[in-house]
Amino acid sequence: MWILVVEDEAVIADAIRLGLEAEGFAVDLVDRGDVGLERAQLNAYDAIVLDIMLPGLNGYRVCQTLRAEGNATPILMLTAKDGAFDEAEGLELGADDYVTKPFNWVVLLARLRAIIRRHNAPAGSPVHADLCADDLVLNPAAHTVHRGDTAIDLTPREFSLLQYLLHRKGDVVSKYELLEHVWGDPEADDPNVTQVYVSYLRRKVDEPFGTKSIQTVRGVGYRVVETGIR
Repeated sequence: MWILVVEDEAVIADAIRLGLEAEGFAVDLVDRGDVGLERAQLNAYDAIVLDIMLPGLNGYRVCQTLRAEGNATPILMLTAKDGAFDEAEGLELGADDYVTKPFNWVVLLARLRAIIRRHNAPAGSPVHADLCADDLVLNPAAHTVHRGDTAIDLTPREFSLLQYLLHRKGDVVSKYELLEHVWGDPEADDPNVTQVYVSYLRRKVDEPFGTKSIQTVRGVGYRVVETGIR
């Protein structure tokens, strides 16, 4: 699943990003409210973790603007402010839940998953829909991958990489985009690290089965495609 984290305290932001990635989430991280609003308007995130005290635009205004535009993405408000009035204001503006710093990571994760479940439940669809390419199936909720009846064991990073590629199935995804969405920072690592992890993935999800779901588009990036094999 794809989460936007809008938090300007670097230590907290990095802790949330690393924790979510360890759970198999893809994470976008920004430190300004105005930038967070732009990202949320452009991308179909599964949820937003939104601080209130932010430069550029505070979290209340970000939440209010998204809801006024009809954007129903689940929002978990995160703030150092305490008190019933602060919580009530966030909820009145359309936030789905509220966590006060300092927070317990297990509680934050549970509440984030809960608002995603509640958001998906009314449509009658599975809480975490499978991502598929032919008989390759990734289940975000169970954190499992299968090719047909065969279970495939992936590391957390491999799982996140495959999840993002499947989420963008058919699209060419650049190395820098993968670094941003899977690694969390387009400048954090040598872009060639993506090539290494794509190679790891192919050895696990394609080569043993004689398939070529993961394609390289030379000079551009990678994409997952349907091959017609079932």
